[in-house]
Amino acid sequence: MEMSQTDGRMEGWLYTIRHYRFGLQFSRKRYFLLLDNNLKSFRSVPSDQNEEPDRRASLDCCIRVTDNGRESFHRKILFIFTLYNTSNHLDQLKLGASSPEEAAKWIRSLQNASQKGFPFPDCDFVSHAEKGLVKLDLSKRTRRKVSVDWTNYSSLNVETIAPDVIAPSPWKIFGCQNGLRLFKEAKDWDSRGRHWDDHPAIMAVGVIDGTSEEIFNTLMSLDPLRSEWDFCFYKGRVVEHLDGHTDIINVQLYSDWLPWGMHRRDLLLRRYWRREEDGTYVILCHSVYHKKCPPRRGYVRACVKSGGYVVTPVSKGKQSLVKHMVAIDWRSWNLYMRPSSSRSITIRVVETLAALREMFKAKQGHGFAEFVSGEFLETKSCLSKINSRPLITEAKRVDLALVKADEMEKPSSAGNSLMDLNDVSDEFFDVPEPSEFDSLIDNSPFSQGHSQLKMPSPAGIVKKLQDLANNKKGYMDLQEVGMDDKTTFFYGATLQKDPNLTMPCSWSTADPSTFLIRGENYLKNRQKVKANDTLMQMIGADWISSDKREDDLGARLGGLVHEYAAKGGPEFFFIVNMQVPGSAMYSLALYYLLKTPLEEHPLLESFVNGDDAYRNSRFKLIPHISKGSWIVKQSVGKKACLVGQALEIRYTRGKNYLELDVDVGSSTVARGVTNLVLGYLTNLVIEMAFLIQANTENELPELLLGTCRLNYLDVSKSVQER
Repeated sequence: MEMSQTDGRMEGWLYTIRHYRFGLQFSRKRYFLLLDNNLKSFRSVPSDQNEEPDRRASLDCCIRVTDNGRESFHRKILFIFTLYNTSNHLDQLKLGASSPEEAAKWIRSLQNASQKGFPFPDCDFVSHAEKGLVKLDLSKRTRRKVSVDWTNYSSLNVETIAPDVIAPSPWKIFGCQNGLRLFKEAKDWDSRGRHWDDHPAIMAVGVIDGTSEEIFNTLMSLDPLRSEWDFCFYKGRVVEHLDGHTDIINVQLYSDWLPWGMHRRDLLLRRYWRREEDGTYVILCHSVYHKKCPPRRGYVRACVKSGGYVVTPVSKGKQSLVKHMVAIDWRSWNLYMRPSSSRSITIRVVETLAALREMFKAKQGHGFAEFVSGEFLETKSCLSKINSRPLITEAKRVDLALVKADEMEKPSSAGNSLMDLNDVSDEFFDVPEPSEFDSLIDNSPFSQGHSQLKMPSPAGIVKKLQDLANNKKGYMDLQEVGMDDKTTFFYGATLQKDPNLTMPCSWSTADPSTFLIRGENYLKNRQKVKANDTLMQMIGADWISSDKREDDLGARLGGLVHEYAAKGGPEFFFIVNMQVPGSAMYSLALYYLLKTPLEEHPLLESFVNGDDAYRNSRFKLIPHISKGSWIVKQSVGKKACLVGQALEIRYTRGKNYLELDVDVGSSTVARGVTNLVLGYLTNLVIEMAFLIQANTENELPELLLGTCRLNYLDVSKSVQER
């Protein structure tokens, strides 16, 4: 699909994704033009720059863009992203691109346009349906300037790709075979990598002559053509499609390459993927149980403890550095199956990377066909499985009547920008309910039987978060039964402190020198330096579960912050409340204390007293999994993230505190990572650092607000709140 991008301009073909009233989705191909902060749509390529668009919308700092991953529409795989208005979540536009690279470019361009866009987010949208125009009516409200900081804005998204955490690599090389370097994951105490586990994690690394996008599409495919390079693969299918970044797949393996007498094996995997800013693709998987796919007769189900691929573009994108890692228990009880034999089989699996390299080399110059299959067809019951043309015709007839009725009752100010970019004749204008697909996920056997926490779907997340208190899910944790409704506790002290790092489900502070931050000369040399200290002291933490969102913990009576406020002291608190929706709403709240006056720290004072747009452009988190499985370390990463650009944050400014309630469930990508982390939580040591990004020479060098170290958290030990 043709697409062009220049400074301040982006254009190309996209698909608008809409819902029928019956919950099914349909798509329409439209030509979109993004110029500065104006988004226009056409039915065909505009002949000149003065051609009138069918639809138009102005983007401002209230508009957010989320990556919804890959979906299948009539056997065509699209990469979906959604624009929505933070002040009105019903005002949204769902678009699809034909490739992940196109989707990534559109997402970045739309994010930049909205953040540099029209500075009047409180104005009313007025829709002019007869021409498809959307204009802004500023007459009813006072213009309010948004204090988004655009100083050196380009640096916000052009960070170096190097990690922001100093940590030794656990991988030790043990050989080279078929042009691949082979590594094993060594334990902390095995510095030389001489010890071999019964089921070791083994990684193969090689360079392939292909773009990261082509290799990603090939690795994700379960098409029979996969057997051209994957000599272990017999056939595979998608058991359940959870969201655009996560699915459950079943893979049957050939037995020819296995040792003589060994029964055939199959795998049932939870597969997750994401794309990094630099074009790197990460695919992670591990074994799960699913009621729809019990063990198959004639097969022994092997257990993948962790596995996946990392595909990083090199040589200006012409080649890719590919890493393939697997740690697998082959579930063999035969006496001849020694650990060395099991290890040899695992090495054969990662050597499929050499076959993939040779296939790409052989196909060079002959046009590499994208591997697109019907792998979604068995699971996408919510998508259209019938001939769409009669349904579309009927939908048009019903739609026109509905639009007329809605227009009679709807005031002009109720119109919105993003919804009007959809074609009137192709959609319903009433508010879409969560799709049937959402309910399928909520009620699926996997959701009920899986040991990990279930995350809500993107289409229904806003409604579910708002109504969670009144709409409880259809089951209850055992800890909730018989709980006294009047149970109270001391906020800020529900998670124990353990400076000795020996107690499970506890917290301590992390070493600041582990994290890299912008130094005094960062604007000149783009070099980061070790942090020396923190501005604040961590004094407490909460680990709470509830049946609803627990916001504004700093204002709770009897809590840590309230106790200090009652004394009238000068102390100021900074609270980060990470909210993870699942079978319960889990809140991990971290409390930091500033003993010196806030006025002595200009950057922090600007953040505390600034508006949400400014805060979203500055608040930064650096994550680090210091102990845990490779698959979790790879999913979390070690790169700083502007949290407000990826997740929704609700800011509460109290008398002596600022609280950040971070909605982890507001992003499909973040939900996938969190869901994976929760499954390994009791075996993890998680370290984090928080800071406010410095963009000018006067603000440099950066200074960490605080750090934390979370030791082997356990969801069953979270304190129940009502």
